[in-house]
Amino acid sequence: MRNLLLTTSFAIALSAPAFAAGTHDGGHGETKPAAMMVGMPGDAAKVDRTIDVTLLENDEGQMLIESEPMDIKEGETIRFNITNKGELEHEFVLDTVERNAEHKIEMAKMDMEHDDPNRIRLDAGASGEVVWTFANSGTFEAACLIPGHYESGMHREVAVGDQMAQADVEYTSGTIKKIDAKAGKVTIIHGPLVNLDMPAMTMVFRADEAMMTKMAEGQDIEFVADRVKGKLTVTQLK
Repeated sequence: MRNLLLTTSFAIALSAPAFAAGTHDGGHGETKPAAMMVGMPGDAAKVDRTIDVTLLENDEGQMLIESEPMDIKEGETIRFNITNKGELEHEFVLDTVERNAEHKIEMAKMDMEHDDPNRIRLDAGASGEVVWTFANSGTFEAACLIPGHYESGMHREVAVGDQMAQADVEYTSGTIKKIDAKAGKVTIIHGPLVNLDMPAMTMVFRADEAMMTKMAEGQDIEFVADRVKGKLTVTQLK
C-alpha cells in the first residue's frame, strides 16, 4: 500500500501543470530566439553610433516613433536615445516583425510590462536608452506593443545590411535657409539630389522633430532626402 501511494503521488506531480510568476521581470524564455535573430545587448563602451528616437502622439490621432532612418550596418552597435514626448506611456521594442506580432496579441490579453534588454517602457516626459548590437542582416522592427499603440502607427522598419550597402548612400551638400519647426518644414539651398534626379535649387523639405533638433538656420549640412508618403523629406543628416 505504501509503495502504491508513493507511485500515485509521483505520477500526479509529473502531470500537474507548472505556473510561472506574473511579474515578467527579466523577460521570458520564448523571446530568446527572436532576440538572437535581431541581435544582442550591446556594450555601451563600444557604441558605433547614436540614433535619437522620439515617441509621441500627434494632433491627427497617430502614435509615432520618430528618428532618422534606422538603416544599420551588420555588426554595428547602436545607442538608441529614446524620449517620450507624448502625453501617454509608450515603449520601444526591437524585435522581428513576427515576434512583435505575437507579443502584441499577448499584450492585448493583458498589458504586461516586461524587463528585457531589447525594450524600454517610458512614462510621459521620461527618457532612456537601449544599446543594441545588430549581429544579423535582415529587416526587423521597432514598435510600441502597448494595446492600441501599434495599430495607431507606432512602429517602423529597422533595416540591417552589410557595410558596402550602407556606404552606397550619397549625401547632398546644402545650407539651411529657414526652419519652421511647428510645421515640420525646413527650407534648404542644396546641390543636385541625384537619387531624386533633381537639379540644385532651393526647396522645402519635411523633417521629423528629432531631425529638427540638429538643425539651425544658416547651417551648412550634408543630407539625404527621399519621398516619404509623397512628401520630400530629409531622411539622414550629418
